[in-house]
Amino acid sequence: MYGDTAAGRKRVAQLREQSGDIRALAARLVSQSEAVPWHGKAADAMRERIKERAGHLRAAAAHHETAADSLARHLAEVDTLKEAIDVRAHKATTLVEDARTRASEAGEGATPDETDAALLAFDPPPAGHKDWLTVTLPGL
Repeated sequence: MYGDTAAGRKRVAQLREQSGDIRALAARLVSQSEAVPWHGKAADAMRERIKERAGHLRAAAAHHETAADSLARHLAEVDTLKEAIDVRAHKATTLVEDARTRASEAGEGATPDETDAALLAFDPPPAGHKDWLTVTLPGL
């Protein structure tokens, strides 16, 4: 089975939490620099530099959010494909089982029709494998 989406969703939550932590750190740095009882050109330069650095931190936080959004979209697509794989595998299994039932009811020596012959000869991919998305079978 492809993609452990539960682990991926944990990572999305971690990225969002880290983004919040980084934003809070930026705000705290600016606040602390403003609270320093120091005046003059050097103090103003320090405060300006801290504000600039806080802007970089906010940009990093935004990158974390972008990464979390991208990963969340990817995980949704993985879940969609995994579901499609499961649906196709289930339907193929049902078709093959029905063909086997018809073959056993027809008795020995009976020749299956073209559709049942294809179903009886089917070699399925492993469970959960992406090859299920491209399997071609009569009725699938």
